[in-house]
Amino acid sequence: MFTKQDITPEVILNAYAQGIFPMAESKDADSVDFYRPSQRGQLSIHDLHIPKKLLKRVKQAPYQIKINTDFIGVIDGCAGDYEGRDSTWINDIIRDVFIELHTLGHAHCVEAWDGKTLVGGLYGLAIGGVFCGESMFSTADDASKIALVHLCARLKHGGFTILDTQFTNPHLEQFGIYEIPQEEYEALIQTEMQKPADYILAGLSENDLLQKYLTKV
Repeated sequence: MFTKQDITPEVILNAYAQGIFPMAESKDADSVDFYRPSQRGQLSIHDLHIPKKLLKRVKQAPYQIKINTDFIGVIDGCAGDYEGRDSTWINDIIRDVFIELHTLGHAHCVEAWDGKTLVGGLYGLAIGGVFCGESMFSTADDASKIALVHLCARLKHGGFTILDTQFTNPHLEQFGIYEIPQEEYEALIQTEMQKPADYILAGLSENDLLQKYLTKV
């Protein structure tokens, strides 16, 4: 068990560089543990499977997609309690250190906005060419799914090579999630985390990125 004083941005970055990650037993837990699963969930950045119905919704652009304008809102949404959501593993320790990692430029989010309301999004940690997806949430139809498509568009054009999901789950099966052995993942990140990548992509709009991605440019 690791308590708040044990968990710093440096500790987290070092853990992810070794292929392990923190989770809490519950939202109210006062400690976290580090995990190294035997199999690692992965999504293809270049060949994400987008169901036809969702692709139509993505092209309709029902939400305004932004990045890194409300990281706290996204992580709090991911930790929120609402109908149909399983209990969260994001406690105050994880919340606080990831907010700090965001301030330092390591953690990023994708946000889906309906007017002035944040209705969905996701966040994760970027190290070199590896994006470690942490969690996602949605309070409106397809908001988190659309955010994921935009994430992959951004990762592709930013030079990322790995999108890690830690585990597999039924929600991500529609996107073609697959598993690789933990040892293979650890070998991959030794090189991929050393490669340059750009999450921000200044000067490129979400629409430009999406159109390039959907047309495989």
